Amino acid sequence: MIKPILKYGVTFFLIPLIVILSVSLLGNKAYAFVSLLIIILSCVPFFISLEKKNTTTRYIVILAVMTALSVAGRFIFAPLPFFKPVTAMVIISAMYFGSEFGFITGALSAVLSNFYFGQGPWTPFQIFSWGIIGFVAGLFSSQLIRSKIILIIYGFFAGIAFSLIMDVWTTLWADGIFNFERFIGAVISAIPITAIYAVSNIVFLLILTPFLGKKITRIKIKYGL
Repeated sequence: MIKPILKYGVTFFLIPLIVILSVSLLGNKAYAFVSLLIIILSCVPFFISLEKKNTTTRYIVILAVMTALSVAGRFIFAPLPFFKPVTAMVIISAMYFGSEFGFITGALSAVLSNFYFGQGPWTPFQIFSWGIIGFVAGLFSSQLIRSKIILIIYGFFAGIAFSLIMDVWTTLWADGIFNFERFIGAVISAIPITAIYAVSNIVFLLILTPFLGKKITRIKIKYGL
């Protein structure tokens, strides 16, 4: 009973609360500390989920590899604004290794790639955005693996979800409180960007999932993960 409470409580309550309060109360200050705190909290469900202690090192190595691929993909596609494989990599990670793995992959991808793209008060929101997309993907992993249609639909809505969460940051950053009218304005003005997010997710999922899925499945069988 304690494990589910920690798993869902940290992910759906504590982390988003810290993210929102970081902007509402601190503004542009202490975002580095907040980002680090969220990363630490995202590790809690991940390590709790590792019931087989002898596989912990293997999971950490795979986590490092998947995160590195995600970050490298964001670097490679830097010349193409908003067209990045990060969300697809996070979803694939969650599909084959679970919700906790997906969340921490998304969280680390955001904070590590932002050492190049720029850290700021938006970083905690990016950490949470990619993290929660990965977490939810893990909850529906079997459906996403079995059905390409469901995978496409999820990739599309993941792009919308990422944009909406970042629009919340835009609103809080501008007013210090949540202004619904400004939020709607931000959502409308970001429609072209949101469309690119959604399409890029579908493209990368269709390209990467068949290849990475086979490789990951072999690794899981070989090492008993």
